[in-house]
Amino acid sequence: MLIREIAAGRMVDGEKLPPEREMAATLGIAVGTLRKSLAELTRQGMLERVQGSGNYVRSRADVNSVYAMFRLELIAGGGLPTARVLSVVRMRKPDDLPQFGTSGEGHRIRRLRSLGGKLAAVEEIWLDGSLAETITKSDLSESLYLFYRKALGFWIARAEDRIGVCALPDWTPPDFQLSVGAPAGYIERSAWTNEGVSAEFSRTWFDPDTARYVSRLR
Repeated sequence: MLIREIAAGRMVDGEKLPPEREMAATLGIAVGTLRKSLAELTRQGMLERVQGSGNYVRSRADVNSVYAMFRLELIAGGGLPTARVLSVVRMRKPDDLPQFGTSGEGHRIRRLRSLGGKLAAVEEIWLDGSLAETITKSDLSESLYLFYRKALGFWIARAEDRIGVCALPDWTPPDFQLSVGAPAGYIERSAWTNEGVSAEFSRTWFDPDTARYVSRLR
């Protein structure tokens, strides 16, 4: 969560974190668990611990964060992104998808996204079939980009987003707060790997009463 907040620019260079016990109580975790996380961020150069003073953000432009490209936040700000995979299918790319990758097939991944435990969006991600022979639900972690990096050996280095409004798809889960066909915020994303390969196309429908799209320039 802290990596994402720093990468998104919500926590700026030089900002002082709250006292550790206060942070642990707010997050509902043990102080020891929090300190291990803070120590790892200090090792990565994203935090600086000043003896007798506290922990300070040391923002970096090259943050190695699986959440660095995630642009949805709760209306009140922030919110740790988590995901529930609904289905993973390898199939022929539909005609309504833009051209990407080199294969006529893709892996279609559908997910339900939450922010800070609140349902926020439904997603459909298409990964070009040339990049993986098979993908199963059990393969996927909370971060799809982390799976790309660790299991497939590449990472998403560049993305282009197009924002609009679109009706929720007919596969929207019944536990989502908006019904099928209801208007929702809409994001189309085309993404390229670290080697410049066109790899992925995704669609995200989000509840505008729960989340908003945020992009910060710095």
